[in-house]
Amino acid sequence: MLTDAQKHALVDLARRSVVATVTGSAAPAFSVVVPEASGVFVTLKRGGELRGCLGTLRCDRGLAGEVMRCAADAATQDPRFPPVSADELLDLAVEVSVLGPLEAIDPRDRDVIVIGRHGLVAERGPHRGLLLPQVATEWGWNAEQFLRQTCVKAGLEPDAWQRGARISRFEAEVIGD
Repeated sequence: MLTDAQKHALVDLARRSVVATVTGSAAPAFSVVVPEASGVFVTLKRGGELRGCLGTLRCDRGLAGEVMRCAADAATQDPRFPPVSADELLDLAVEVSVLGPLEAIDPRDRDVIVIGRHGLVAERGPHRGLLLPQVATEWGWNAEQFLRQTCVKAGLEPDAWQRGARISRFEAEVIGD
């Protein structure tokens, strides 16, 4: 989906967007042509630990524009963490997950979820939660654990996937520095 040059440029753009946001400097310029995407998430880690992660399932501003916005938001708006400080910038690892289209699935068919390949979205009413493909791998989850944790992320009961929650899968191209 992405060339090596596009991958490098997107991760660099995310990093420069975090730095600009944290230091109050001008937003970075970006001139590389990148394809359209269904969504994007930017993940920040410090010392191997999650430090911020936010994204979107819509790329209304184009992929580059959403990478910039999501990187800035991951650094300052993730409600699980205080804003990233200037002292942390050199220690941050940046990861960009470019999402493919969502595909509704029957979660009772375990063959439709491939750990490490698919991310999941759980939805019911106003509740929606998403977990990226790498999350299940990082935590060593099987398909049922992944389904349960995606429901919890959505603010639903863990077994909501068995009781009417809509479950979708997606693939993502994950790139980082």
